[in-house]
Amino acid sequence: MRITDIQRCEVRPGRLVEWTLSPATVAAASGLPEDSRPPAYIQESHLRTARCVREDGLFVPTWLGTAFDLPGRVDLDVLQAALRDWTLRHETLRSGFRWDGDELRRFTLDADTVSLRREVVGDFTDASALVRHLQDRFDVAADALAWPNLIYAAVVRDDGTSVYMAFDHSNVDAYSLHGIPADIHELYATGAEGCDRVRPEPAASYVDFCEIERADADRIDEGHDIVGRWREFIRRCDGTLPGFPVDLGLEPGGRLPTQRMMSEPLVDADTAAAFEAYCRPFGGSLVGLLAATGLIVHELGGQSVYRTVVPFHTRVKSRWSRSVGWYVGGAPIEVPVARTPDLPSALRAVRAELQAARPLARMPLARVLRLLGADFRPTSPDLYSIVSFVDARGIAGSERWAEQKAYGLMRVSYGDQVCAWVNRLHEGLWFASRYPDTDVAYKNMRLYVERLRDHIASTVA
Repeated sequence: MRITDIQRCEVRPGRLVEWTLSPATVAAASGLPEDSRPPAYIQESHLRTARCVREDGLFVPTWLGTAFDLPGRVDLDVLQAALRDWTLRHETLRSGFRWDGDELRRFTLDADTVSLRREVVGDFTDASALVRHLQDRFDVAADALAWPNLIYAAVVRDDGTSVYMAFDHSNVDAYSLHGIPADIHELYATGAEGCDRVRPEPAASYVDFCEIERADADRIDEGHDIVGRWREFIRRCDGTLPGFPVDLGLEPGGRLPTQRMMSEPLVDADTAAAFEAYCRPFGGSLVGLLAATGLIVHELGGQSVYRTVVPFHTRVKSRWSRSVGWYVGGAPIEVPVARTPDLPSALRAVRAELQAARPLARMPLARVLRLLGADFRPTSPDLYSIVSFVDARGIAGSERWAEQKAYGLMRVSYGDQVCAWVNRLHEGLWFASRYPDTDVAYKNMRLYVERLRDHIASTVA
């Protein structure tokens, strides 16, 4: 799926319709007892960060979403039923949190109490005005510190309808977004054909995963090998988690800067295939991207070692593969780029680092930091910078994403880190990044993308 922001996802005018959880559903949630299943460490860290940043006087929207088209003029009743059925499939979307002092307590609604409220907002004739409205509305309706924190919308036109779905990050990761277009198309088509509606089987519950993962994480203590390896990594990062090691034009100790989005095709399908073939003996395209990044940041920033935290999914069992949730862990790597003058040597170094570090991604970093006793009072929505890779070609419906104008949406607001995503699509590699909105950062990010494109293209021969 092409990752971008809402300003670049081909928004077109039409009649805007919105769905939120109904007042009856919200009222039912207010009286629910505590669900004993705890938040995942990554959820808790996210919500604590949002609260800290809000207390510092800054509202930082952190929603993710998706946009895609349905053909023709839709039947809104059928679409509403499809959206509700899809919501009920994923337990985390009817689960939320309340603060009890400084502790988070979960509550979870029964599926039968969940209903959607539909509102016709009005007709928009100007795409820019519609984009502003959607972003402002999603900021409020998918707020990390509120519940509900999801919203669905459709822009209805005679020749087609665009669907938008936004969620606070606590309930979804970027991978979760990839399966939504095919799911909604299937549910809508079934309803539109007049078939008897049978509620889809629920996907494996992310709420259950949270309980399992947290129980495993709570079994380790500060003497565990994983904690020791993170301790040494952070010590070599001068007591912090690593940022993107090029000049971003930021003043030390300054206010959290606004960010901007860069999203564009990186290389075509043939070049992406050649790059994968070149990197396969070393572990594949992710290894190649990290190796190339290490060489580039050494060139641009002069660091002798490229240190980063590599995101990996934690869907280690197949039961979680279709589940919506935040299934992400991080593995720290250190690549001695001063001693890897070319791509093959960098590939070997990255492969060795990833093989040694990948098991660390199964232990939530928030748990590790708590055991380290480190004072990581969050002042930014991102603890560290990332370079992420997903080969999305095997996801159901991916061959139709371009035709359906399907996008994964990232809210770009504030942050002092660089988050970069490279997705392999049927058309090639797609690059997206959000980064601090400074002239220096823009210049260096443009250099980074062009050098990355060059390194990838160099493997064709």
